[in-house]
Amino acid sequence: MPTHSDKYLEEQIQKILSVPRYPEKYYTLQGYTYGEVYQMSLEFASLFSSMDHGDRPICLCAKNKAVIAASLLAALFDGPPLLLPYSHSINVLSEMHDSTGFRFAVSDTDMALPEGVEVIIPELGQLPAKRLLKVETDPDRQWLMLYTGGSTGTPRIWSKTVSNLLSEALYQSRKHHFSPADILVSTVSPYHIYGLLFSILVPLVSSACVIDEICAFPNEIITAIQQHSATILIGVPIHYRALRDHPITGNSLNMAFSSTGALAEEDGSDFFRQNGVGIIEIYGSTETGGIASRCRSKGETGFTVFDDIKWKIKDQRLYIRSGFISPEIKTDKNGFYKTDDRVMPEGENGFVILGRSDAVIKVAGKRVDMEEIRDKLRKIAGVRDSVVISIFIGKGRENAIAAVIEGSPDKAELRKALSSLLEPYAIPRVIRIVDQIPSTPSGKHDREAIEQMFRAEFYGLR
Repeated sequence: MPTHSDKYLEEQIQKILSVPRYPEKYYTLQGYTYGEVYQMSLEFASLFSSMDHGDRPICLCAKNKAVIAASLLAALFDGPPLLLPYSHSINVLSEMHDSTGFRFAVSDTDMALPEGVEVIIPELGQLPAKRLLKVETDPDRQWLMLYTGGSTGTPRIWSKTVSNLLSEALYQSRKHHFSPADILVSTVSPYHIYGLLFSILVPLVSSACVIDEICAFPNEIITAIQQHSATILIGVPIHYRALRDHPITGNSLNMAFSSTGALAEEDGSDFFRQNGVGIIEIYGSTETGGIASRCRSKGETGFTVFDDIKWKIKDQRLYIRSGFISPEIKTDKNGFYKTDDRVMPEGENGFVILGRSDAVIKVAGKRVDMEEIRDKLRKIAGVRDSVVISIFIGKGRENAIAAVIEGSPDKAELRKALSSLLEPYAIPRVIRIVDQIPSTPSGKHDREAIEQMFRAEFYGLR
């Protein structure tokens, strides 16, 4: 199936900007209807067009998914790009304000904002619900600005065009047969690309219903699914890990998704065994959008590349050409982008991930794959999860390996097991055992917090 043409996208944009198919149907369950979301989008569009934003983005700080959806529709119709923060703390918002100069922020709660920023609050009912005027929307126009999560250094901002996001939302909706009968529960913030696509945009283009709350704890997730007869769960690996040994009785689910990181095979197997639903793993990133998927309960060990994406493997590196990737990404003369992952082909249209290219370091002149160490750690009794990092020490280019382990392994047995599994130079020099590995709001391991755990220990290593 070829990438969507501009003509197709223009047709879909006009449909999205029209009166919704089911105006009385809830967009957010027991919250806002589709008709109210569209009415709100008219109000935002009117406000956006009257503002002196100076071609600067408008910061989107709302928490309600309906308000987020209405803001997106308004910006799609006629407005500046929306800036989505990776955190709503005043420190982060102030840093974003200094770098982008935004003057306005959409908010539905009382929150601290940088000095001089004007708050835009929706006032439902000020304008009649009607069809938006037909407009010519450039599919390549910048629509949103998103940040990487900040778990691996300074957060970076990425642009997303109308084509980037709507092409993927339409593709995912069609591929997985989302429908108006579906009710979605999400454990990930809509300010993360995965949460934005699957809990805001895919419901919007498929007329599905989404539960407004973001559920993070097992009891919250299970209660939301049971009380609202949810049919789709949008989760992340850390939450599927937390759901182990927590069956969902009276289960109405027929699909479950996972992204933002590698899902442990045993967590997926346990979820399928307890609930009869295989987890569809989405592989991609903020800057690339979705690339491929797999469902291991169906026997899929490798990832199958999405129909809309061209790909190739060279020297164990994955290259993609995709309409989902951000315009800032540098590609070769043929439009291919080299990802950070090492892969090998599997079957006619798939690949197996070997690890990240930046996960291989040298210790004492020897090559060490930290993902391989992590995989071996997780096979040791009492280890639920682990993260392995390298830290530069001394004045030269020497690396030291450290590992944080989630679980309750016996320390003596742990060291004995490592001695049999790893070469001496690959054994982590410092190991911390914790009840839970620090994570970001999107469910990824918080590498900055993990590195902080080891800094004191490594100050003495010279």
